[in-house]
Amino acid sequence: MTKLKGILLTEGMHGMISQVEGLAKALDINFSHHTVETKGFWKIIPPKFTPISHLIFKKIECEDVDIIISCGRKSIIPSLFLKKNSKKKIFNIHIQNPKVKLDNFDLVVVPEHDNLNGVNVIKTKGAIHYLTSREIENNKEYLFSISKKLKDRNIISLIIGGPTQYYDYSDRNIQEIFSKVNFLVKENNLSLVVIPSMRTPKETIEHAKIYFGNDHLVLDGVDKKAYLSALSISKFIVITCDSSSMISEAALSGKPIYVANIPPKKNDNRFKKFKKLFTDLKIIRNLGDNLENWSYERLDETSRVSKIIRNKINI
Repeated sequence: MTKLKGILLTEGMHGMISQVEGLAKALDINFSHHTVETKGFWKIIPPKFTPISHLIFKKIECEDVDIIISCGRKSIIPSLFLKKNSKKKIFNIHIQNPKVKLDNFDLVVVPEHDNLNGVNVIKTKGAIHYLTSREIENNKEYLFSISKKLKDRNIISLIIGGPTQYYDYSDRNIQEIFSKVNFLVKENNLSLVVIPSMRTPKETIEHAKIYFGNDHLVLDGVDKKAYLSALSISKFIVITCDSSSMISEAALSGKPIYVANIPPKKNDNRFKKFKKLFTDLKIIRNLGDNLENWSYERLDETSRVSKIIRNKINI
C-alpha cells in the first residue's frame, strides 16, 4: 500500500516540531516539514482576524498532499488556505488550541489542561512528541560510551529548559535548583548528567560546568542521543518547570520525575492544570530534600492518538 503524503507546518520551535513529527511518524506517512514565515504586520494579527489568503505567508510548495499537520498560531492560515485551494481532498489536523472555529479542521489535538471541547477534538494527557520507547532503549549505552564518570553509581539526570514569559532563568533561580540537585547527588551517592535543551542559555550551561565540576557530566549543548540515553539509564529525572513538553517526553520512560520549580513571573494557569494532572497520574513530584523511587504506567499519548486518527482516515 502506498503511503500517504503529508506536509508539516510549524513556527520552527522544538516543541512544535516534536509534536508534528511525532504524530507523522506514528501515522507512518511520508512527510516534509515547512517552517511558516508570515508577512509584514500579519505576524502579530490573531488568526481569527486574518483572511485565508496566500498573501499572508511566504509560498509553501504543496503538491499532491493528503494530510496537513500544523502546530502553532502562524501555521493556521497556511493550513486552511492549502486545504481550501487543493485540487484533492486534504485531511487537516491542528495540534494545540487554534483559537478559531474548530470546524476549520478535520481534527484538533489538544492537551486536557486546555479545556477545549468539540466533536473533532482529541484530548491528550500532556503533549504528544517524537520520542519512542524503541529509540530510548536503542540509545541506552550512548552516555556510557562518551563518559567514564557514570560507572558504578545510580544516575540522576537534570534536564534544563530555558526562560519563558512565565519563568526567569536568573542566577538566583538557577543556583537554587543546582543547590538542591547537588545536595541530593551527595546525599544519595549519585552520578549526575546535565542535559540542556535548545532554549537553555549558554551562561546556564557554563554555570552548571563550574558548579558541578569535573565529577559529573554536563553536556555542552543539544544531543538527542544523550537525551534518549539519559531517559533510559537514569534512576531519577529532574526537569525544570518551564517545559510541559519535556515532562511529557520523559513520562515515556516510566522513571520518577521531579519538577524543579521556579517562582513564576506571572500566573501560569495552564502549567498548574498540567502539573495537577501529572501529579494525579503519579508521574511527577516536586523537587525537595529527598528522593523516593516509584513507578507508573509509561505515558505514550502519541501512539494512542495516532491509532484514533488511523481509524478515522483508514490508514
